[in-house]
Amino acid sequence: MTDKDNRKILVLLDAHAILHRAFHALPDFTSPQGEPTGALYGFTAFLIKVIREMKPDYIAAAYDLPKPTFRHVAYDKYKAGRAKMDDALAKQINRSQDILKSFNIPVYSAEGFEADDVLGTIVEKIKNSPAKREIKTIVASGDMDTLQLVKGDDVVVYTLKKGISDTIIYDEKAVMERYGFGPERIVDYKALKGDPSDNIIGVKGIGEKSATELIKKYGGIENIFAKLKEGKIEAKPRVIELLKNGEEEAQFSKTLAEIRKDAPVDFSLEKIPRKDGLDKEKVEPILNELGFKSLIDRLNGENKKKNKEIVSIDKQAAKKAGKEIKTNSGTVAPEALMEAVEKPLAKILAEMEQKGVLLGVGYLKNLSEGKHKELELLKKKICKLAGQKFNINSPKQTGEVLFVKLGLGGTRPKKTATGAYSTNIAQLEKLKADHEIIADIIEHREISKLLSTYIDALPKLIDKENRLHTHFDSFGTATGRLSSQNPNLQNIPKRTERGREVRRAFIADNGYKLVDFDYSQIDLRAAAILSGDNNLAEIFQTGEDVHALAAAKIFEVKSEKVTPEMRRKIKVINFGVLYGMGINALRQNLGGTKEEAQKFYGEYFKSFSGLKEYIEKTKKFARENGWTETLFGRRRYFPEIKSPQEHVRKEAERMAVNMPVQGTSADFIKLAMVKIDEKLKNAGLKDDARCLLQIHDELLFEIKEEKIVQAVSIIKEAMENVYPLKSEEEKKMLAEQFKKAKLPSVPLAVNVEMGDNWEEMISYK
Repeated sequence: MTDKDNRKILVLLDAHAILHRAFHALPDFTSPQGEPTGALYGFTAFLIKVIREMKPDYIAAAYDLPKPTFRHVAYDKYKAGRAKMDDALAKQINRSQDILKSFNIPVYSAEGFEADDVLGTIVEKIKNSPAKREIKTIVASGDMDTLQLVKGDDVVVYTLKKGISDTIIYDEKAVMERYGFGPERIVDYKALKGDPSDNIIGVKGIGEKSATELIKKYGGIENIFAKLKEGKIEAKPRVIELLKNGEEEAQFSKTLAEIRKDAPVDFSLEKIPRKDGLDKEKVEPILNELGFKSLIDRLNGENKKKNKEIVSIDKQAAKKAGKEIKTNSGTVAPEALMEAVEKPLAKILAEMEQKGVLLGVGYLKNLSEGKHKELELLKKKICKLAGQKFNINSPKQTGEVLFVKLGLGGTRPKKTATGAYSTNIAQLEKLKADHEIIADIIEHREISKLLSTYIDALPKLIDKENRLHTHFDSFGTATGRLSSQNPNLQNIPKRTERGREVRRAFIADNGYKLVDFDYSQIDLRAAAILSGDNNLAEIFQTGEDVHALAAAKIFEVKSEKVTPEMRRKIKVINFGVLYGMGINALRQNLGGTKEEAQKFYGEYFKSFSGLKEYIEKTKKFARENGWTETLFGRRRYFPEIKSPQEHVRKEAERMAVNMPVQGTSADFIKLAMVKIDEKLKNAGLKDDARCLLQIHDELLFEIKEEKIVQAVSIIKEAMENVYPLKSEEEKKMLAEQFKKAKLPSVPLAVNVEMGDNWEEMISYK
């Protein structure tokens, strides 16, 4: 497999960092023999994800050795603040090499050096080798220190954002966007601000903001201190004084933070087996031995089983955590929630994955032919408008045509970190009125995206019965929402006509109908419950249009006098407040002045004072405790809420307010799925009413035509009566802080639609 520009892909695994991340992110799984496997499971899942997504030609792994490194020799307090490695993790680190051996992946380490240095050395060897132009290197790691190694598009870092499944790729542009400077300055950044996790002191008193500003203005620390001695540093007197007193510490910190590229590593591409040398007969026995049967299915490209490992959570681990269990998304779930919801849900998701959803392959083939013809016509039109032939899929060539040849974008068009002209969608939208070519380029991109992501891609993933199987992760998001991957079927577009054409490809089997059950305004209902806002609760109790009734209340008119514009404004703020929409964003959505937006906000919260009080209390609670939780006690932590950077703190506060709302909605639908499954079984309808997909607040079923009336009644009733909780077992799921609260009665409502395909559906009454 090669990269788009015909380079071969080399993946370098920072095995130590990935195992550490997995150990702290996942529950304490155990193998059938009783050995700890939580970190091993996460490590192996990540490895399979890398193989499937990156499609590498070569893979190698790097490890730390247990002996001290040159950094420990130079500075005896290096990493001194870290707790002693857990014995369970140490065992899994050793065992992980057996997994890599079965995958035919070589392991590299060097005495006196860390895994980062080994990776840096290998990257340097590739850089200086005759094959450098033929290789793209992807460093897969959970350690942000490796961003130092990023070089253009030749060396990128594939790292973990949250848990073990949420990933991001950092090329040079992405590093610039995150930090405001390039990868070569990461080490200078650490030299100035320090790194508490490694006990690197930096310049005492210099934080993220000051370090960033200094580097953006003056470059590396050598230049910063040279300018300082010349009296040419423009900064606050306090910062200048800190720098004067901290030069030695900065230089020493840089020595500790910098990834070495001279480790004694005997590496060459010729010694690495090609990835296509994977011997599944060697891999499967060790995965079976560890109890990772679901990963065998994933390795084989099958999604027939769910992670049953979640069902065998170590009870002792739960007790140690105060009846709370960590999940791989970084959230913490109470044991009661795991027992009542997550465990039975695992089996349900496995069945959904195994069944899959039927795809109209012939329809997609015809759609593909039509879209490729559209693309060809668009290509001819765009090149004619440009006055030359060029590769429309190349941002570089497109930028040169738009900004040099056609002279669009004014005298100073926006450029990327690499110096190329920016042609992202935001920039193109700004230029739409300047030339008709822009709309055509946007259209070309839309069609190309649909083809590569859905129309041409999905038929390649079906089984022999034309059914498409996704993988559901119950712990894939920080709010508790299900995620879908390989492929992601929660993101099928529906807002554009072209997107809706894709949805028509999802069809019902013969003798069945697709039936969609969608919670109505579930997040807003959850907010009404959590906040205890009686005014908002009363509106939902009427069963009428919540946006219209809220508009009547705020604009002080009778409900029949509410105009579409009034309703639109209320809808914007109803949902906006749950996601932290500020005054400026509200002004942009509503139009008018900032003062008008502020007045509107004031009127809204005057009517719904309980909601306002809840938002402020939640922010305060998060600032004091570092976390917030759902109605059922699913907790998320926000370390960024204590950041010295205001915009980081504000973003953490926004997420802290949103998490209980969105997380409670997620818990509602998960609990509903468990109840539905039980009720369908009891009614003997399990084979006649198949749950195929969960799309956040929505469930898609395939139901036998003669059983629709009975099944719809059962499913709708279960969803609408999932709250208030009735049984004692369910009530145990409520967090302590809500047990004493007077939660208002807020009815849940479900909209039902039915059809032969996922797009062309009619309301079912």
